[in-house]
Amino acid sequence: MRAIGCRMNLPAVLNGLLVSVVAALLWKYVRLIEHTSQLEEELQLTRQSQEFSQVRIDYHGALLALQEHGTRMVCTGKMHTDRICRFDYLCYCTEAEEFVFFHSNASVMLPNLGSRRFQPALLDLSSVEDHNTQYFNFLELPAAALKFMPKPVFVPDVTLILNRFNPDNLMHIFHDDLLPVYYTMQQYSDLDDEARLVFMEGWGEGAHFDLYRLMSSKQPLLKDQLKTFGKLMCFTKSYVGLSKMTTWYQYGFVQPQGPKANILISGNEIRQFASFVMERLNITREEEEDDDDDYIVVFKRTTNRLILNEAELLLALAQELQMRTVTVSLEEQSFDNIIQIISKAAMLVSMHGAQMITSMFLPRGAAVVELFPYGVNPEQYTPYKTLASLPGMDLQYVAWRNTMEENTVNFPDRPWDQGGIVHLEKEEQERILASKEVPRHLCCRNPEWLFRIYQDTTVDLASFLDVLRDGLKKLNFKKAKVASTVHPGRVREPKCQTSVQATNEAKLSVSWQIPWNLKYLKVKEVKYEVWIQEQGENTYMPYILPHQNYTFSENIKPFTTYLVWVRCIFNKNLLGPFADVLICKT
Repeated sequence: MRAIGCRMNLPAVLNGLLVSVVAALLWKYVRLIEHTSQLEEELQLTRQSQEFSQVRIDYHGALLALQEHGTRMVCTGKMHTDRICRFDYLCYCTEAEEFVFFHSNASVMLPNLGSRRFQPALLDLSSVEDHNTQYFNFLELPAAALKFMPKPVFVPDVTLILNRFNPDNLMHIFHDDLLPVYYTMQQYSDLDDEARLVFMEGWGEGAHFDLYRLMSSKQPLLKDQLKTFGKLMCFTKSYVGLSKMTTWYQYGFVQPQGPKANILISGNEIRQFASFVMERLNITREEEEDDDDDYIVVFKRTTNRLILNEAELLLALAQELQMRTVTVSLEEQSFDNIIQIISKAAMLVSMHGAQMITSMFLPRGAAVVELFPYGVNPEQYTPYKTLASLPGMDLQYVAWRNTMEENTVNFPDRPWDQGGIVHLEKEEQERILASKEVPRHLCCRNPEWLFRIYQDTTVDLASFLDVLRDGLKKLNFKKAKVASTVHPGRVREPKCQTSVQATNEAKLSVSWQIPWNLKYLKVKEVKYEVWIQEQGENTYMPYILPHQNYTFSENIKPFTTYLVWVRCIFNKNLLGPFADVLICKT
């Protein structure tokens, strides 16, 4: 019976084995299909990643690095206003419009601010300081959450992520965006010509997008473009934020507009940037010594802030300065053609406006002449005066203001953003019309400011030429030499000697050796500043001296301790550091 039972179960056993083999084959086939599908998906994601760049990316390796190591962040700067952060594998969810920091055991977050990261932000995405529309932050997730999210598309390029502040305005483009981008890229060696800019403010390209293309060989990316590549974008290496060291002007968000309190850039750095832009535009500045070739550029506007007697102004300039005059217009000429012309001009004349930022391309020794409509005080709106006055720009600046109401044409019926005031209460309209000068105000929609700045103007030639003659008495149209901005070092071996002449009379002698670097420099004027302070007192006596030793007797008392500081000054305004304080007892 057992043998028969075995024979009867043999087909069942074979059938079971066959089912097992088929199931195993099916399982392997399904796994093979899944693996093939995964490979195809990774291949497609790799292709998507490489749509950004020619840089090859190991998609599987990048995904594994993100899953195992998460995001890594190391920042410089103590506050959100001066912070720039470097990230490895910072991601961006295009659906939620949020940056994402993925945590793993290998993640790094320096500084680790905790909730202070939201007071008010980790950093500013723009060079415009502490503006609440420019804050950057990220959401946090564990790296394990990647299993439940769309597969990431990796951006293989080194990227600089930032906000453009106002890409439709040339002043903002150069001052807030391009100049800070240029020097931020100078700070980090891997932000080179192969790096890619990513603009997250949400604007379209704007009229001057070609200027942003000059900063890198890679096409910049806009926020809206990221959505076309995938739902989860991950930047393999990125820098977020911009240096603010290059900005010289604040726009009046907290206090009325004016120069920044602590300007850290000089004309030398701006001229280096201008040379970079000209090189990218294939513009050469030929140094010509022929005085007969000097000419004056007048910026022509075609839609608003018109110079109504432009032809007469051109003739008056030509006759007064014995130079030919040319006009340029953003509406009628290419930007590179305008810069080519301005870069060799002896003078730039323009109504106040963003086009005046092109004065950074003027040669040394040139003049900037800014015209202001009726009711607008030049001393309250000085971005271009500040630029021209920076050490190393070597430009002369003159402002002319229309003081004749009959020489102005205003446009109360225009839209509010072009100076119209009909939307205001009748009483407010009458007040603005009767006003003689726009009072100081905050940015950005002051109706009186807009009403006045969008006026057209007939330039009173007599007063204009008077201002020009007075302001340009020392103008030298020949190409100026680069002014030295080398500062002196410390004076060496400072010493003091004292003597008591009588019960109420004493002398204090101070001597020192020249700064070490002075013997290698050609300096027109060298002087020394000495401060003398009686110990325990809050006031001091300052002296400017031409020599390396001096004996003081006035206000020097016997049996008294004095503190003495000495420093060198080059050419009236280049100050050196003070030497160590001397303690001198009479």
